[in-house]
Amino acid sequence: MECRSNLEKVVVVGGEGIEYILKSKIGEGSYSLVWRAEQRPSGDVVALKQVFLSKLNPYLKACLDNEINFLSSLKHRNIIRLIHFFQVDDGCVYLVLEFCAGGDLASYIRCHGRVQQETARKFMQQLGSGLKVLHSHNIIHRDLKPENILLSNHGDDVVLKIADFGLSRTTRLGEYAETVCGSPFYMAPEIIQFQRYDNKVDMWSVGTILFELLNGYPPFNGRNNVQLLKNIKSCTQLPFSQLILSGLDPDCLDICSRLLSLDPGYAHFLIS
Repeated sequence: MECRSNLEKVVVVGGEGIEYILKSKIGEGSYSLVWRAEQRPSGDVVALKQVFLSKLNPYLKACLDNEINFLSSLKHRNIIRLIHFFQVDDGCVYLVLEFCAGGDLASYIRCHGRVQQETARKFMQQLGSGLKVLHSHNIIHRDLKPENILLSNHGDDVVLKIADFGLSRTTRLGEYAETVCGSPFYMAPEIIQFQRYDNKVDMWSVGTILFELLNGYPPFNGRNNVQLLKNIKSCTQLPFSQLILSGLDPDCLDICSRLLSLDPGYAHFLIS
């Protein structure tokens, strides 16, 4: 990487005649940065994910390899598109991703609050479409949450994109995963309880996202995982806001209840 000015940095792909002008930082993790960047000479705007290899342990390195493999093999309008990836001599791997001008779904919810049922239905159809492709490739996302769902733009024709596959993994038919990972408020009960699990854990996350879209807040919380699990298990009726409950379509309530069932097989029909 070289500095062009105090405000611009340039990443050059050696031997390919392509460079990326880093315009602004749009995301940051414990071992990565995400930049809004401009590709030269095309002028295309992209998202550039910069991963610092020195900060990766063997497990995280395997996660990065999985993310690149997944995104290289999947092409779907509701899954973030990996355009290119490369490594340069600054000790970083760069993932060139399509830029989503609408930000993420978490920001959308903070800005709009709860959304209308029709909007929630449209978002769920798109999320389900992308998830169906993942599961048909035996991929479990394991970290579905509003922060990891990107919006193509701010308009009415917005397209949702499933992103951040750093915790994803592939399971063969009949195989189960056991690693505890994900974000607690969106994590399926079987993961919290250290049980083995399959791709149906993603459906719990979808149910949590649907509930949050309709209400403006997640269905369950807790100071820690023990309290969170206790609250989930003691729930006899989903805590929908009384302001919207009377106006909700019965089918919407039914789908949400099925997705957030403690029986993971109860919601599986929704992606079949």
